Amino acid sequence: MFRTLINAWKVKDIRSKILFTVLLFVIYRLGAFIPVPGVDVSYIAEQVDKMEILGFLNLFSGGSFSSFSVFAMGISPYITGSIIIQLLTIAIPALEKLSKEEDGRKKIEKITRYTGIVLALVQSIGIVASLGAEAVESLAWWNYARIGIICTAGTAILLWMGERITEKGIGNGVSMIIFASIVSQVPSVVLDIVKGVAATTYYWWIIPVVIIVVLVLVAGIVAVEKAQRKIPVQYAKKVVGRKQYGGQSTFLPIKANSNGVMPLIFAITIMQMPAMIGQLINGGTNAFYKWWMMWCSASAVNTTDHVVLNTAPNEVFVPGVAIYYVVYALLILGFAYFYTMITFNPYEIAKNMQENGGFIPGIRPGKPTCTYLTRISNRLTLFGAIFLMLVATIPAVVLKLYEITVLSAFGATSILIMVSVALETSNQLESLMLMRHYKGFLN
Repeated sequence: MFRTLINAWKVKDIRSKILFTVLLFVIYRLGAFIPVPGVDVSYIAEQVDKMEILGFLNLFSGGSFSSFSVFAMGISPYITGSIIIQLLTIAIPALEKLSKEEDGRKKIEKITRYTGIVLALVQSIGIVASLGAEAVESLAWWNYARIGIICTAGTAILLWMGERITEKGIGNGVSMIIFASIVSQVPSVVLDIVKGVAATTYYWWIIPVVIIVVLVLVAGIVAVEKAQRKIPVQYAKKVVGRKQYGGQSTFLPIKANSNGVMPLIFAITIMQMPAMIGQLINGGTNAFYKWWMMWCSASAVNTTDHVVLNTAPNEVFVPGVAIYYVVYALLILGFAYFYTMITFNPYEIAKNMQENGGFIPGIRPGKPTCTYLTRISNRLTLFGAIFLMLVATIPAVVLKLYEITVLSAFGATSILIMVSVALETSNQLESLMLMRHYKGFLN
């Protein structure tokens, strides 16, 4: 990957794309230090340390939420909007029909952007209002409106920057912004661990444990992301005039984890929604919020008050911690099959293969091919889902047993996103260099 980056830097056109992407990253990080007026930043930073939901938002905004800058909401509203629209695409036939057309996909993308912007407005005002009077300098309606408008504008700017990165830079814009957000948190997390060891908050051997966990995660993710099932495809010979076409052998590649990180993001968003809704009602003092945090929270422990978040070490976990990870794992499994159903259409593949005179050796064209591809896809989806379940739950439980609570940037979802985006970007750089070589040869 580093060799690819070095070779790409030597090419003027690709170097310009890299510099353009880096420039937008710099603008994004500078925006993280521009505070939103009318907000008590110190109080919000305290709540981020206490509430798992706010910590999740802070991670995906690159720390902008704890400082409540103009990019406080980050790209998360767009991700939530994308999930909602994709679910509606399955439920509403009109949207499903649009998703299969070129112009229709552009319309759906536009609808998703507008949905994300509306959610940014609702979430920013709702979260600040739910934190109570201590979170704002004034309870006047215009102050909440100002906060919501500025945060919504920040999300809209990030969406625009993501589109520009996709168009003129390197990689998928939205993925690159999320990547930059998580990577920006890595130095502060490492510093927190070192300070914790120096202050004897953590034992010294925590550092090698963290390093081993991260290395195992990275190695496993790279191995699975690169793995694929190659299905052999044979094309029949055709004679047109005096020329013969076809007759070659090729293969249909299907990735072992074709869904990437999407099932994880879907699952963790669904797990956060009930707590977020409960927190918005009466500032989290309602019975539903307390019940949810007791019985379905990764950070609840047994105390005299029954629910305490991020408490001192050596407390006994309540059953809600186990329930949280079980439900989380099942949601990953369900969303893995759901996302495969959206992105992989064996019927269309079998149909196109048959129309072009292709067939899988030993499998009849048409419906038998569709059935065969469906069976292969289901097996690979199950493997990918189990892998994601293990990656998402086991390291989190192990680190929680050692009372390590500062590893948001080294969590399973974070590492999976960083590794996946890095591999995707490396592949795109290789494609750009290969395209350049072909152009030079043709010229």
